[in-house]
Amino acid sequence: MENENIQKNLYLKQFNESNALGFNKEFIAYNYDFNFDILGKAFRPTAQTYAKLMSNINNNKCVNGDCKYEYEQLKLLDQAPQNALDFLGELTSQLVITEEPNFDPNNNFKYTVANSVITTKPGFSKDNGYDVTLYLLETGSFEIIFTGPMLEEPLVINNISLSTLAKEGTSIVTSTPNIQKLMMALMPQTGLFEGNSIQANGELSPVAVISDEFVLKNPDGSYDYEIIDIGGGKGRNTLKFDLDKITKKSMPFINAEIAGILSIEQEAIALWNVYLAMQTSVEEDAQMAQDANAASESWSYEEDLPLSQDKKVLFEQKFIEYFMNNYLKQFITDRLPTVEEDAAVFDLSEARSAKAQKFLQDNKLS
Repeated sequence: MENENIQKNLYLKQFNESNALGFNKEFIAYNYDFNFDILGKAFRPTAQTYAKLMSNINNNKCVNGDCKYEYEQLKLLDQAPQNALDFLGELTSQLVITEEPNFDPNNNFKYTVANSVITTKPGFSKDNGYDVTLYLLETGSFEIIFTGPMLEEPLVINNISLSTLAKEGTSIVTSTPNIQKLMMALMPQTGLFEGNSIQANGELSPVAVISDEFVLKNPDGSYDYEIIDIGGGKGRNTLKFDLDKITKKSMPFINAEIAGILSIEQEAIALWNVYLAMQTSVEEDAQMAQDANAASESWSYEEDLPLSQDKKVLFEQKFIEYFMNNYLKQFITDRLPTVEEDAAVFDLSEARSAKAQKFLQDNKLS
């Protein structure tokens, strides 16, 4: 089912985002029927039901002598219009998640079909074989049924079930958290940056730098540089960082962030599938024609919830790896010296010879 979800969700994404139908003469010329009349079909029968209930009450023909059943049904009918609007509002707010740019295609594709129908996207009209019907049940609850060529079986959703899940923070469609926002919010909390690198709003400034306490230094207090070859026999110094110290300082904050994410496990699965499993950056995800997804490494919403301890540990490992490689790395790679004279370009062979000589002297080997 997982591969089917990926394949069909990606197909639907490409179909819905394509401009092809705009150049299809037959499509443009045809008068497609998108009038599903959802509320009209649901409430037309209620007029007759209402009249019958009132007649039974007025003519003493109630099911029970106190007409309790009839009055309860009338109350449900009075509440039904607002309940229907609330149901459709909640449902559409969840279905529209299928249109988010970082949507996880491992979600059930049927909800993508349902969203295409209820938002009247081209190719999902009544003339294309699709329909959606809302039913008011005797219990006062509603069920909505979607049918069509891409749905082998009708998709049925009950408003009470949907509302109950929503109250518990569960959605039938999982929104993938904004990983860039998560990571950029985490960065200032790690304690790795100079005080003036944090803006008043708590975000990193565009010129943020790692605190000097995490830069490696020689025994005499001078900076321990790494020499890089910039071509033409020339080189320049770059700062070296104490990765063990950086890790030790930042891990409590990273672990706290991971714990928060894992408290909503369906969102953790979405992050895993879209970004973490394949270590896909936001930029790479945006460039992919078929969206980033873990494919064979993906986790299933139906089968892997609740997450096992092994998967939680793996999530933690991949989250840390993603944070280090896609966000922290830029602040500790090829960073130029803060001492002006040490930042100058120099002859590479002379510098290497001088560094070797200094090593010998420092270790009393010459």
